[in-house]
Amino acid sequence: MGGRPKELEHCLTSLLAQDGVTDVLVVGNGVTPQGLDPQVRSLALAENFGVPGGRNRGAAHVTTDLILFFDDDAWIEQPGLIAGVIDLFAAQPRLGAVQLRIVGDDGTTMRRWVPRAHVGDPERSGPAFALAEGVTVVRRAAFEELGGWYDKFFFGHEGVDFTWRLWDAGWEAYYAAEFPVRHPSTLATRHAAFYRLNARNRVWLARRNLPWPLVVVYLFVWSGITSARLIRRPTALRTWWLGFVEGWRTSPGRRAPMRWATVLRLARLGQPPII
Repeated sequence: MGGRPKELEHCLTSLLAQDGVTDVLVVGNGVTPQGLDPQVRSLALAENFGVPGGRNRGAAHVTTDLILFFDDDAWIEQPGLIAGVIDLFAAQPRLGAVQLRIVGDDGTTMRRWVPRAHVGDPERSGPAFALAEGVTVVRRAAFEELGGWYDKFFFGHEGVDFTWRLWDAGWEAYYAAEFPVRHPSTLATRHAAFYRLNARNRVWLARRNLPWPLVVVYLFVWSGITSARLIRRPTALRTWWLGFVEGWRTSPGRRAPMRWATVLRLARLGQPPII
């Protein structure tokens, strides 16, 4: 969105130094990117289409078999990282997406950056059940089969939505802790609309992707977790519940509940789609 020029320059320099990076495109979400390296292309969008919308439009302007979605304030320090990820995809034909391990300012990985409910050791790789979209590599064939990120979310939960659909379509998602990238240790709550969108999109996520019995369980679990977390913050809790109601009153788009076989597979992997 044009507000982090120094961070963007650092990000692009780190990408261009990686073997295997053949095309770099900066998407200006409602702005025109300025001062870019001559090796970098840009796409200026007339308006802010949100996080998933901007990424979808960027993906449509590149032709590589693998697409790295990368935040403009992230950067890579490890030589050969992208080449290693390419090898990972080459060895596993049904691998649809790989999330890299995010390392913050203090050298640690925040809980919300690990794409599984039982976080455990952030340096342990394994199946992924939600994606931190800004540090994720996706196989184009899988991306196009799923229709990309769900634009209507605008901000939040598009990574869970995509991962659930990925598993249900027969692809796999993987958390590659052996490939660390750096990113400031920011909080999602810094965004003014976080609590409303978090709740609305949580309801949309369930209504779009889960069999009806699990919709009820999933939303009951998350409303309880959120209420407990925000019990001492009544304004934030009220905003969350207003977003929750909005999620029921508005359309989440096409409903395509995952197969019960997928539910069982996710449960066997330790992540039933109710948490």
